[in-house]
Amino acid sequence: MDSMRVIPAYVHGIWDYLGGIALLLAPNLFGFADEGGEAVWIPRILGIAVLAMALLTDYRPGLLKVIPLSAHLLIDVLAGAFLALSPFIFGFSDEDANVWLPHLVVGIAIVVVALLTQTRTETEPATAQSIPR
Repeated sequence: MDSMRVIPAYVHGIWDYLGGIALLLAPNLFGFADEGGEAVWIPRILGIAVLAMALLTDYRPGLLKVIPLSAHLLIDVLAGAFLALSPFIFGFSDEDANVWLPHLVVGIAIVVVALLTQTRTETEPATAQSIPR
C-alpha cells in the first residue's frame, strides 16, 4: 500500500488549508446557503475542523505539531466518509444536485487523498521498514 501513497505530506497540508476554506464557503459557492440545516452546517463545521487539525498536525504546514500524521489521515478518512454519506444520513439527498452532490464528491475526494498521502513526513528519518526495496 505504501507504493500507492504518492501525495507528499507537505502537499496534503497545503490542501488541508485550501480545503478547509472551501468547505466553509461551499454552501455559498454552490448556492445552497439558504437551504439551512445539516446541508449547510456539516461542511462548515468540517471546514473548521479541517483547518484546526491542519494547524495541530505534525507535518511541515502544521504549527503546533501535536497530532501524528497517521491519526490525521485516519480522521480524514472518517470525516470524508461522513461528508459523503451525510446527504443520505440526514435526508437531503432528494434536494437539488447542487445541495447534495458537493458533499458526496468532496467526501470521496477527502478519503482518496487521505489514502494516497505518504504517512512519513518530510522531516522524519527513514526506517528500515519505510525504505523501498
